[in-house]
Amino acid sequence: MTLQALTPVNCASLLQPGCSLLQLDGELLLFGQKGWPKRSCPTGVFGVRFKRDELKLRAISFSNDSCYLPPLRCPAVCRLDPYDGFPESYLIHGGRTPNNEISSSLYMLTMDSRGCNQKLTLCCKEKELVGEVPGARYGHTMTMVRSHGKTACVLFGGRSYMPAGERTTESWNSMVDCAPQVFLFDLDFGCSSAHTLPELSDGQSFHLALAREDCVYFIGGHSLTSDSRPQRLFRLRIELLQGSPLLSCEALNTGLSLSSAIITRTGPTHKYIVLGGYQSDSQKRMECTIVILDEGGIHFETLEPPNWTPDILHSRTWFGGNAGEGNFLLAVPTEGKQSQPDMHYFYRISFQTEEGKQDEGTLGCSQESTDYDNSTPLEDSEELYFGREPHELEDSSDEEGDTYNEEDEEDESQTGYWIKCCLSCQVNSNTWEPYYSTELHRPAMIFCSRGEEGHWVHAQCMELSETLLVRLSQGSKKYFCLDHGASPVKSD
Repeated sequence: MTLQALTPVNCASLLQPGCSLLQLDGELLLFGQKGWPKRSCPTGVFGVRFKRDELKLRAISFSNDSCYLPPLRCPAVCRLDPYDGFPESYLIHGGRTPNNEISSSLYMLTMDSRGCNQKLTLCCKEKELVGEVPGARYGHTMTMVRSHGKTACVLFGGRSYMPAGERTTESWNSMVDCAPQVFLFDLDFGCSSAHTLPELSDGQSFHLALAREDCVYFIGGHSLTSDSRPQRLFRLRIELLQGSPLLSCEALNTGLSLSSAIITRTGPTHKYIVLGGYQSDSQKRMECTIVILDEGGIHFETLEPPNWTPDILHSRTWFGGNAGEGNFLLAVPTEGKQSQPDMHYFYRISFQTEEGKQDEGTLGCSQESTDYDNSTPLEDSEELYFGREPHELEDSSDEEGDTYNEEDEEDESQTGYWIKCCLSCQVNSNTWEPYYSTELHRPAMIFCSRGEEGHWVHAQCMELSETLLVRLSQGSKKYFCLDHGASPVKSD
């Protein structure tokens, strides 16, 4: 067991509470943060590299046929093993955006290709569900079960905003537990069904969910109704019978009192390590636990924790993710220390034996991060970036050239969505509605490359067609707005 301090190389601001770590095609990915201006990757997804005692990030691109994947925090993330010719993939449901909007969408993330220089390109598709569809939420879990030769996705828990009919000015941003229903997804047909069981009478979020064959175990979690983290454990058995599934639930005596814990698998068997989380609002959970799933059920064993540093012991909050089999990435706030320029200290914790250690560049996946609801919202990067140099779009085998540099970030006072881009600008932040079908939560913008600084202009004000806007987003030339060229778009 080792606890290693990491130095983030110009990327500390991109790791915030609520982020997710997941492993695809042997590469560790950071998901859920803002995009990367002035680069070919404004997606908010980054590859993570541990090099000696340094933590580095590099851009991950998406295929041209991918849908937009918002920067979601605390979503439900579920890994799908390869089956029936389908590649390994991840399901991502719900989550909060940096603007505190809550999603109800379901996405599937797969590997699209590997370039000749081994750079990873992802493909993201939104999956439509029909039937009894779960509402927007975050802090919930998804797992896969197998029964009678069939597979299904199980979603449970989470929290959301108070229903619209009950919200008042004072309680507009109040959160409530989602109804304790179990949702089953048939991924082949896109059907969703909701199930209510008497044993699951209270809502819970930021719990752990582990599955083996036809059983799912729900461990711990936080309940807003009672503001508690009871020591609870449920075993949900699902039989995927012809016609309709049969669900049964049993409350077990042994359990863990925790929320927002991190979990990692330690090998091909169903053996896991649970680390971190909270026992109460003011007390972190410093213990480590081994969880084993076998034919006899679930078993817990105490595991000696790392030799925590004073910064970890005395911090009020912490967060992190699963960094591969037997590995964790952990972050604690610097608590306003003037001698520390970064917002967080970062650590890599490894429970691997010497024989089982992986190569430094091979890492893993994760579940949800933390219920740190009061984190400062970040600006997400949903706008389209133009004015990129050709060499910024070309693949390069030089890894260092792709590492994140905070100096690449735009001045938000100049690139915010709601700037007045021109005298005739009609975009109003209070009344804005999507103008293009490709727009989600913010209007599309184009960057005028005139001069050293340049400036942003709303594509709607430039009277660009959506077809032209999409074409420009895939180009590599510089563009001028109406004030700086004879036509809305002009190459150098």
